[in-house]
Amino acid sequence: MSQTSRRAFLRHAAAFSALGAASPLGLNLLALNEAAAQSSPGDYKALVCVFLYGGNDAFNTVLATDANSWTHYVDHRDPASRNPSDTSTSIALLPAGTAPDTSAARGTPARFGGVLPIDHVARPAHTGRQFALHPALTHVQQIHQAGRVAVLANVGPLTQPLTKADYANARIRKPAKLFSHNDQQSTWQSFQPEGAGYGWGGRMGDLLMSQNSSSSAANVGLIRRSFTCMTPTSTSVWLSGQSVMQYQTGVSSIAGLGSGGKMYGNARLLTAMSRIMSQSSSSNLYVQDHQAFVRRALDASGLLISALPALGAAPWGTSGVTNPYADPLLQVTLPSTGAASTNPLAIQLQMVARLMDANRLGGFGIKRQIFMVSLGGFDTHDTQNQAHGDRMAQLDHALAYFDTVLGNMPGGDMRSQVTTFTASDFGRSFTNNGDGTDHGWGAHHFVMGGSVRGTEVYGTFPQYSTADSSGNFSSPDQLQNGVLLPTTSVDQYAYTLGKWLGVSASDLQSILPNLSQFNSSAYDLGFMS
Repeated sequence: MSQTSRRAFLRHAAAFSALGAASPLGLNLLALNEAAAQSSPGDYKALVCVFLYGGNDAFNTVLATDANSWTHYVDHRDPASRNPSDTSTSIALLPAGTAPDTSAARGTPARFGGVLPIDHVARPAHTGRQFALHPALTHVQQIHQAGRVAVLANVGPLTQPLTKADYANARIRKPAKLFSHNDQQSTWQSFQPEGAGYGWGGRMGDLLMSQNSSSSAANVGLIRRSFTCMTPTSTSVWLSGQSVMQYQTGVSSIAGLGSGGKMYGNARLLTAMSRIMSQSSSSNLYVQDHQAFVRRALDASGLLISALPALGAAPWGTSGVTNPYADPLLQVTLPSTGAASTNPLAIQLQMVARLMDANRLGGFGIKRQIFMVSLGGFDTHDTQNQAHGDRMAQLDHALAYFDTVLGNMPGGDMRSQVTTFTASDFGRSFTNNGDGTDHGWGAHHFVMGGSVRGTEVYGTFPQYSTADSSGNFSSPDQLQNGVLLPTTSVDQYAYTLGKWLGVSASDLQSILPNLSQFNSSAYDLGFMS
């Protein structure tokens, strides 16, 4: 850790230790507004991770459509193209320009229509290559062309740069427990298999939280420790730090004691219960620690409940609609059914936007925040066309919704201040297993925001090949079953995002364990302005 970060940490620790038993449940928002006035809203930045649980099929998310790549793609995704007697279900999407066939069965490639071409500026690594997106990613295509979405190709956990020969060499170190869901989710988030204590999002939060609020504000330690890393869904190792405590809200509300300042309709009962829960004369250290935890929880929920903007208001909701599950803005049409359905990812992003505005309304003075949302259902071993098509439609709708909301926030356009990026357990196999795909490694991901250098494909897009009779692929980028060997590491992905967020290069090197194994000129992947 740098000396600057050490001093910031010590300042934070001293401020937080001041939160003792006397910390009031009634909160001094006037002091917080004073803290907010000391910082410009333009200083604010947030990082939002969209984790796609199950292992997203990158081959059908971002496609290489140059003639050579497309031939290999169809060979393995539509096995009948090589062997007419193969009765496997085709999971090969159709060429760009193919009109959707509304009479085709829902969830079939014909029903989707052709893939959606995207531009790139022909970086030397991609000379002669052409790219496209899944047909359900219509809005992502538009945002990409508008310059606010970039693609990062073939990224995954790496302990060092690897060739296929390295991968086959048992003496060369590789990420532990590859192809395992839980372990690779943890490795993406913490660089360690399941059981890790801290994630790189939380460690960035540790280093940045001293910027949140002012040392003269009431509850400064609580704000810094609780509101730096937040999620409206399940907690994760990615948001866990050594000092920050990830704060979990509900998808539409903040859990608190009582409701509307009352418990069972009685304000005095709420006051009494708060006192009982948060005060103790016990000399037992375990009891004292528990009571301090309860006090922090009550104070934090009180802060957020007071500041959280209401549902049923623009830009995040439809006027007057206070139930997010009934809000048409949060509805997506699923390709598999043709019917409108509530989008769980959009609901989570709605809460993220409201939490960002709570910073403004509550006068918290927060300059750096880190959020995580998630969408499941990507383990597409079968029914690939239907399941993956629906997930793509949900991702597309949610990212477009969030982009629109951020562009119309009450405090002004926040798109350049918020960067949203995708992550997943792993990619999937190039080969068709009969009706789906199996576990992989490298994958392609999206980065969205006004500070993104969009309309581009970063990293090195893999070369495709067709397996020989022994199942071996000639491409240097493809292992057994056509699984991608990553050419860009999660460390480099995290470094580029963390640098934009304001973490120093030296601090990033201290929290990204494999970064030093890569060429320092390639730490920053270039997709952030």
